[in-house]
Amino acid sequence: MRYVILVFLLSGQLFLNAQSKVDSCQIVKVLTFNILHGANTNGDFNLDVLANVIKQTDPDLVALQEVDFKTRRAKGYDLVTELAWRVKMQGLFGRAMYYDGGEYGEGLLSKYSLVGSQNIALPHYPQSEPRSALEATIVLPSGDTIVFVATHLDHQEDGRDRIAQAEKINETYASLKHPCILAGDLNAIPGSKTITMLEEFWTATYDKIHPAPTYPSHDPSIKIDYIMFYPKERWRIIDTQVIQDTLASDHCAYLVTLQLLD
Repeated sequence: MRYVILVFLLSGQLFLNAQSKVDSCQIVKVLTFNILHGANTNGDFNLDVLANVIKQTDPDLVALQEVDFKTRRAKGYDLVTELAWRVKMQGLFGRAMYYDGGEYGEGLLSKYSLVGSQNIALPHYPQSEPRSALEATIVLPSGDTIVFVATHLDHQEDGRDRIAQAEKINETYASLKHPCILAGDLNAIPGSKTITMLEEFWTATYDKIHPAPTYPSHDPSIKIDYIMFYPKERWRIIDTQVIQDTLASDHCAYLVTLQLLD
């Protein structure tokens, strides 16, 4: 197995000034990871490989996509609960659809307890796979309340479902009272209509001049995995990393360290 961490630095204004005093209680490490329903790229079902990626990056929050809940192909396992136990985090699953004797959808993991959650169905055409946005409300050790949203947008080439889903996400969080992080496999490249729509509301964490690719994991060539935040003035990007593990999944994981500002 090849395991590589690629670090990409953004422009100067996005970085924490080395002389600034940082409250560690306001630092949030966020990982998004499409876990290929636990199959691994060689077809094996090995949750320890996925857990190792998460443990080595040591995030506070994780957005998981392609998550099975007690399906036949996942051997009847609840993948979020299994991964949460392995990495010692709290887990939450949100169903997007019934599938293969169980359910399929989004997941999230948190180092901190959840004080609220909801699973929001996203719009889709009848012939398309249902999608959802899984939301958790979390109180950080600093006492600040934040909202974390894990999602996985439609994969079809025409993009019509993705655009409708992006619009729904923007509408849902337009009046949000707390700082928010959106993370997931958005199945759209930088500059696409979907990403442009989201970036009208959310602030992206990638270098727009040289976006670091996240897919496919064996030879990353396009960026489709994202972490964004709102509002812009409440967050500062400290660093970003693309985590390349060619066995764990066909996607690279994407890790962003943020500071919540007063």
